[in-house]
Amino acid sequence: MNEWQKKSPLEWETYLNKLVKVAVIEKHECEGWVLTVDPVSASIVLATFPENESVSISVVLGHAVEEVEILKEGDDEMEQRLSCIFAPEESKAYSPEELEKRKNNLKTWLETNHIPITEQGESGKTLCVAGVLTIDPPYGPEECSSSNEIILSRVQGLIQGYLEKNQ
Repeated sequence: MNEWQKKSPLEWETYLNKLVKVAVIEKHECEGWVLTVDPVSASIVLATFPENESVSISVVLGHAVEEVEILKEGDDEMEQRLSCIFAPEESKAYSPEELEKRKNNLKTWLETNHIPITEQGESGKTLCVAGVLTIDPPYGPEECSSSNEIILSRVQGLIQGYLEKNQ
């Protein structure tokens, strides 16, 4: 087992969203932005952004890693770019202001329709319907959760209808 494989997931986490140069066996080198490290195999998933091309993903197998050198820290823009690589097309990053606006608009709409709604948690980011259903950011039907399937289905339908009318 090499030094890289002996590291803990917390140590690997320090490499996320950073530009690295990976030395592998037989004197080869790979360069890219660290997307993730597989905790079982210690394999590194790297992303590169060749000019005028879409993102390129490569995997360096953990057993082949001899050394990992950090070349550059990732800024917020790069972190956002990397986090969107595997995100579904329809998922969209919202600013904190946009999320607050979405939450308040949905809360007002639910209250107008006589649906009991409260804010939950220290930050008040989660909405709670009648104490049995929660809605997390970004406040769409997919973010609803409840152990009561009937309420879950109905509230998801209401939110879907609301979003279709208000987009």
